[in-house]
Amino acid sequence: MNETRQPGLLPEGEAVETLVEVREFSLRLVEALIFARADPLSTRAIAEVLGAQGGIPHDTADRDAYVAATLATLAAQYAGRGVVLVEVAGGWQFRTAPDLAPRLTRVMPRPRRLARSTMETLAIIAYHQPCTRAEIEEIRGVSLSQQVLDTLLEAELIMPLGRKEVPGRPILWGTSSGFLRHFGLKDLGDLPRREELLVDVPDTAVSPDAPPDAPDEVPDPSAS
Repeated sequence: MNETRQPGLLPEGEAVETLVEVREFSLRLVEALIFARADPLSTRAIAEVLGAQGGIPHDTADRDAYVAATLATLAAQYAGRGVVLVEVAGGWQFRTAPDLAPRLTRVMPRPRRLARSTMETLAIIAYHQPCTRAEIEEIRGVSLSQQVLDTLLEAELIMPLGRKEVPGRPILWGTSSGFLRHFGLKDLGDLPRREELLVDVPDTAVSPDAPPDAPDEVPDPSAS
């Protein structure tokens, strides 16, 4: 039996036994498939490609187990290398090894930091979703400007989740798959502490020509 570890799936130091013999062609096909995609690729999509391209042996009794074993074996092969295979945002993706990421800051562009008020809004949405604009304002105690929501939308961190069935039918906001990708989460059950969300996030909504220090909120007199 070969013992393999699945980064992002198992606690550090634990191992999983692979009882299924995985073919080299299956490993190469999945490796190429994940590498070619910029976004995380779901296990289901991987299974469909393997099945369609002859990556699953015809005599395989449990196709799901074979796909899982293929991913586990591939993840084990990349363990300890410069890039690792992780499960994030409901799919699989190659990512820089966590211990090397800080060493790349000199050669890779650093993301622009969002305003703290914008990050606080994101944290509220993440932990209270689905929630309305009024509910966000009630929790923060300040009026929320449209600029904050626009910034989070353009950064692909939040998305509308329908409307609340109350007078006015306000929009319900929640986090997107982009939010999971950015924070390296498999799903919302892996949310970190709220304070850990206040980190650098790409600010794609701010133009280099935009005036600095533009206000994004005003005090809510009713909160005092």
